[in-house]
Amino acid sequence: MIDDEPESERVSALAPFRHGIFRAVWSASLVSNFGGLIQGVGAAWMMTTIATSSYQVALVQASTTLPIMLFALIAGAIADSFNRRKVMLVAQTFMLVVSALLTLFTWFGWMTPWTLLAFTFLIDSGTALNSPSWQASVGDMVPRAKVPAAVALNSMGFNITRSVGPAIGGVIVAAAGAAAAFAANAVSYIGLIVVLARWKPDVPVQTLPRESLGAAMGAGLRYVAMSPNIGKVLARGSAFGFSAGAVLALLPLVARDVVKGDALTYGIMLGAFGIGAVGGALISVRLRQLLSSETMVRAAFAGFALCAFNAAVSHSAWQTSAGLLIGGACWVIALSHFNVTVQMSTPRWVVGRVLSIYQTATFGGIALGSWIWGVVADAHGAETALTAAAVAMLAGGAIGFFLPLPQQTTLNLDPLNRFKEPMLALDLKPRSGPIAIMIEYVIREEDEAEFLATMAERGRIRRRDGARNWTLARDLENPGIWIEHYHTPTWVEYIRHNRRATHADAVVGERIRALHSGENPPRVRRMIERPTTAGTTLVSPKGPIDH
Repeated sequence: MIDDEPESERVSALAPFRHGIFRAVWSASLVSNFGGLIQGVGAAWMMTTIATSSYQVALVQASTTLPIMLFALIAGAIADSFNRRKVMLVAQTFMLVVSALLTLFTWFGWMTPWTLLAFTFLIDSGTALNSPSWQASVGDMVPRAKVPAAVALNSMGFNITRSVGPAIGGVIVAAAGAAAAFAANAVSYIGLIVVLARWKPDVPVQTLPRESLGAAMGAGLRYVAMSPNIGKVLARGSAFGFSAGAVLALLPLVARDVVKGDALTYGIMLGAFGIGAVGGALISVRLRQLLSSETMVRAAFAGFALCAFNAAVSHSAWQTSAGLLIGGACWVIALSHFNVTVQMSTPRWVVGRVLSIYQTATFGGIALGSWIWGVVADAHGAETALTAAAVAMLAGGAIGFFLPLPQQTTLNLDPLNRFKEPMLALDLKPRSGPIAIMIEYVIREEDEAEFLATMAERGRIRRRDGARNWTLARDLENPGIWIEHYHTPTWVEYIRHNRRATHADAVVGERIRALHSGENPPRVRRMIERPTTAGTTLVSPKGPIDH
């Protein structure tokens, strides 16, 4: 995270553009997004000409969303474990190569339905790899105070392309064929690759061995499970996606059957949604300053419910498009706010994984909702499905009475960097373990209630950051003595656990130390557990040790 800047810059929705690298990456991403949407139109249209069944046509959409569902968490772990700039470079280069091969296969007439699906799956696998690193790197491009505005601008950029990208893709396909659309997509990656290759962000020096992908994914899941505020965001994002997915999924049916339009009508409606999304991105920063998190999100739920209901009852393309303007704005306001809340509530060491889990939850909600509302529309009509989705959206807003979103705060989640490895008498290797930690506190009787409440928060933080079997015990013979006890599987995991501490976490530690009434600081004992089986090889001492 780069250094913060004066408060005056935080009020502008366009403030992130003052940072050259954000401006360059945003502009190059805009071009790349155009290419992706053009490629999507080409793939969908080509499948209609070579497919042998409607099922294969439907699989084009599935092949674009499935990689995100399958690979998001892995990609998040990669984003947190490797240099994010290099991860994005690899992903963009991979997509360029696959897109070029797709162009050649199409040009030479080698394409089959399943080959097209395979290429589409591979391209969107690259997108799945790129996305967590791209989202997590926002904090490397702009100060923390500007992250909300930067996230909104990213949403705006995508929706600008969604407003006109499909239409441009249609023109290219009609004029020059699907191969030209695929070639345009391949070329669109070049600018972003050049920008990323020239960007030289400050990368913290890694002094610990890199976590395995399995361990990194487990750490991400554990962090989310032990972070109630993030859990609320995931639940609300999934609920929003489930209901909102109905509008975009059923919009072709609305254009054809409800307002009796054609492909142009559908394009106008998509454009209206995209224009509304751009407007939502521009006002979201100001709304965030005026309204609480929960109020803003409830308003977005209500606005999108109005959009869905309007689409159900309107028989005018213009009235439906007007509702879609509102829906697009609410779409960006809600999803960008969820994204910002996740980023502002997560330290840098795990932000890629948490963002990927959020993305999985939201996209999962959209995918599930699209399928369910499609089934309802097939049985009872699009109008009924959209009306039901509007009711579900209102119910999703009402969830806020039970799971209110946290108000965004200015928690300092930068690494504390106070931990220093202790001098050891035993010759431990990084993988030596298990390690047992015991910390002894002396607490006055009148401070016990406050101590227990604070230690409950300490225990959550410990477990969230990788501690196992955390307990708090009281001495039976001397009730003023309390022992905090936990394990880590290895010595290197103990070091990693301590280096994950943030300045916000330190506040809890300071409260505990203030309650400690002993003459000396709390005593910390670090021990390595050893079996008592005969023949077990023990860790060798570095020198004489008193027993």
